[in-house]
Amino acid sequence: MAARNKKKSNLPSGAGILARRFPEIWESYAALGERCAEGGPLDVKMRHLIKIALAAGVGSEGAVHSHVRRGLAEGLTREEIHHVALLAIPTLGLPAAVRTMTWMDDLLEDRRKRR
Repeated sequence: MAARNKKKSNLPSGAGILARRFPEIWESYAALGERCAEGGPLDVKMRHLIKIALAAGVGSEGAVHSHVRRGLAEGLTREEIHHVALLAIPTLGLPAAVRTMTWMDDLLEDRRKRR
């Protein structure tokens, strides 16, 4: 239920706008995400790694940021997150993998600076 309880004000700008304008749609979308996450045997860390990879595959900087942020909160390491970018090289190509790594580093470097 974490996604459903997530404050709309904490959402990225586009998603936050949609959630505030259409709360019932947002609630349904969040519930769908929860059901999908709970629908199989993968643990939470593995799900975050896969979500990072899917976000990279569609070229969504915002989604990579979101899933890296959530993965870090669930205990993913820098090495695990960077491994996703390395695995992207033969499938997505070197430029897409490098782009993904820079998006990952937006959060990983920021986190390192705060320590």
